[in-house]
Amino acid sequence: MQVHVLPSKTETGSAAAKHAAQSLQRVLAKSDIARIVAATGASQIDFLQFLTATPGIDWPRVEMFHLDEYIGLPLDHPASFRKYLTERFIRKTGIRRYHLLDGEQNPADVVREVGKELASAPIDIAFVGIGENGHLAFNDPPANFEIEDPYLIVELDEACRAQQVHEGWFKSIPDVPARAISMSVKQILKSKEIIAVVPGSQKARAVKACLEGEISPMAPASILRTHPNTTIYLDTESASLLTEATTRMV
Repeated sequence: MQVHVLPSKTETGSAAAKHAAQSLQRVLAKSDIARIVAATGASQIDFLQFLTATPGIDWPRVEMFHLDEYIGLPLDHPASFRKYLTERFIRKTGIRRYHLLDGEQNPADVVREVGKELASAPIDIAFVGIGENGHLAFNDPPANFEIEDPYLIVELDEACRAQQVHEGWFKSIPDVPARAISMSVKQILKSKEIIAVVPGSQKARAVKACLEGEISPMAPASILRTHPNTTIYLDTESASLLTEATTRMV
């Protein structure tokens, strides 16, 4: 695993986007299609803004899968991840092949149908974040590291729901849906490459636990350390509790 620390949130997003664009171009030079997983949330806004503005990516040859989504949240709600990806990724790139998780439909059907498409071929690159509680996608602690299903129906813990309020997506914790659809940990780890973008002081404790603590379901994103091709992009704030041995300043 490589860990890069940039001076600011914006520079973190820019560096991660440059890396992602190069990886996409490398895959497309060898394959007809590049299959990716896209994350959402406040931490990914700069990254996606830079990535979608990068020239030279043949987006019609990219197939995108959705990392997670709230159950029961309308498409027009400001916190809808379908809305987020549509506005910040799909419309900007003109990408034609995408699989969004419709949280307004029967979640068991969505998990089965989108999971079947996801498992049909390998994922080339997964873009992810790390939550304030260390979650990976919506796999809150204690995360299930063993289940093979591509997608899961999960219960969101208090810390995860509080993060959504802190970031301004909801007015109060009771407004945050209690359940979500999430890509499983094992499915994320099946990706050939993983790029994690994790800026902000509010992520510092989770970053330290996941990068320097025990690899444990109680720090779900710690499992990324077992993946052979993972790169973590931090800013100085999210890296503030790490030892120098863990980080590489760029």
